[in-house]
Amino acid sequence: MNTIYLGDCLNVLRENIQDESVDLIYIDPPFNSKRDYNMFFDTKEIQTQRIAFEDTWTLKNISDSLVELHTIKTEKLYKLLTTYQEVSPQAFPYLVMMSLRIVELYRVLKNTGSFYIHCDPTMSHYLKTMCDIIFGARHFKSEIIWRRTGTHNKTQRYAPIHDVILFFTKSNEYCWTNPKRPYMKGHVEQNFVKVGNKYRTDYYGNVLTGSGTRGGESGKSWRGFNPTAKDRHWAVPGAVLEDIGEDLSDLGQHEKLDRLFELGFIKIVEGQAWPIYERELKPTDGQALSDIWAFQPYTNGTVFGTDEGIDEDIRWLGTQDVERLGYPTQKPKALLERIISASSKEGDVILDAFCGCGTTVDAAEGLHRKWIGIDISPIALSLIKRRLQYAYAGSLSKLEVRGIPEDIASAIKLWQENAFAFQDWWITEFEAFSSTFGTKGADKGVDGMALYSVDNKGNTAKAAFQVKGGEKVESKDIDALLGAMEKHKCDMGVFLTIAEPTKPMLETVAGSGFVKYGSTTPLEYPRLQILTIKEFFSNKRPKLPPDNITFKAAKHKGKKLTEQVGMDM
Repeated sequence: MNTIYLGDCLNVLRENIQDESVDLIYIDPPFNSKRDYNMFFDTKEIQTQRIAFEDTWTLKNISDSLVELHTIKTEKLYKLLTTYQEVSPQAFPYLVMMSLRIVELYRVLKNTGSFYIHCDPTMSHYLKTMCDIIFGARHFKSEIIWRRTGTHNKTQRYAPIHDVILFFTKSNEYCWTNPKRPYMKGHVEQNFVKVGNKYRTDYYGNVLTGSGTRGGESGKSWRGFNPTAKDRHWAVPGAVLEDIGEDLSDLGQHEKLDRLFELGFIKIVEGQAWPIYERELKPTDGQALSDIWAFQPYTNGTVFGTDEGIDEDIRWLGTQDVERLGYPTQKPKALLERIISASSKEGDVILDAFCGCGTTVDAAEGLHRKWIGIDISPIALSLIKRRLQYAYAGSLSKLEVRGIPEDIASAIKLWQENAFAFQDWWITEFEAFSSTFGTKGADKGVDGMALYSVDNKGNTAKAAFQVKGGEKVESKDIDALLGAMEKHKCDMGVFLTIAEPTKPMLETVAGSGFVKYGSTTPLEYPRLQILTIKEFFSNKRPKLPPDNITFKAAKHKGKKLTEQVGMDM
């Protein structure tokens, strides 16, 4: 457990995750928006960006996938998807590919497990019908509305400001912690009695009874009060018994009432038709959590027991929010904490199959759960590792990363299957930002950038990284890196290659000279270096300044919610 996998979650789930081994699944997959999502890197020294993920689904291999679904699941799911092929062709490829993955997620979920899928209103209704078939419509629990932004100017329709989170369970037996939200201050002032600086309940007797008569003890008189006369019976609510912190499950109804009376929770007033139940309002009291989660700006001071506004803990992330990591579609950590706290307990296994920048695994770690994260992007894995290491420092549970190349053969295989993933993986191994320098007309001489602190006076140095796969490299490749270094004002360059460099390339490197940093005892670094994949797996590394500051620290909550450290982009 506590493992991050690199790869398509469909393959990772099938090859690595056992049947019924996960307690809670949350996924925030792409929404079929037909667009690319970029990560932006912007410092005084470096301004660039990188595609974090593509949300474009095509008909490639869809027919084979549809046949596979027909085989592994149900006739109903197959029929539903073939119907969507006709009525909603723009969504059809996305729905087929998501169906394959949700089927696998259902398989790995324990029979007592819960499943949350985060989506938007354009896809939520399609996804719900699919989940109704996979999980069973009777196991649909909630459609949660989460306010994802403050405003959205639209002149021809209502402003779209919410996402949808669908909540399913695998059976009728599942973990549910009965989460609550604080009362509104107006509700407390209207419905509770203020005594000094505190409030207490003042519930009239019906709270201790249920409707209808009973023939046993619950229908008989207690301390002069006869429930049968009013067509009721004694029925002490479980919430009332929770207040006293004692286990009264073995007691009869009259014995429970006697104990509540002894502890002062029941008051008998002469002339009143019923006993009165009362207790002091506690900070943990509140109303049951609803299915609308929407931060309301300017409501500070209206929530009982806090100065925060309504649902302020799960407010959307602003552009300057200290929690933001620069990853598109990032969700607030508190949103995942709310879900994980509601549907799991400490030690349970949490899985996010589209984990992006790692908000789910971060929240799971902080709440002392075990976790599994899967993402297809090497950049995401690098971001998650750095995020967890900063947030939890020495308290981080053992972390394992799987799916990244472990030898020359697996590295070449990754390049053959996905050249961009190979590039991202290798560059992020050096704590560099894998970039595109714009989506059109990208500079082919630079695939990544790193920034280093070179003294205690704030001076920095930039290094450009270029990755080349294939069986052959030429002098023009190293020349392109040199040209890009000059264009982007880089002090150093690192050429990463699968193939062995040619003699003219080595001569170019040898003739490129050195750069020196430091005032008292300057250190010397090659201006240009070449590193082959063979040398990399022999633990050879380029000579670069030791203080890599590419990813700067920023505030981020950890396990104890006290140390405010983390990373930003």
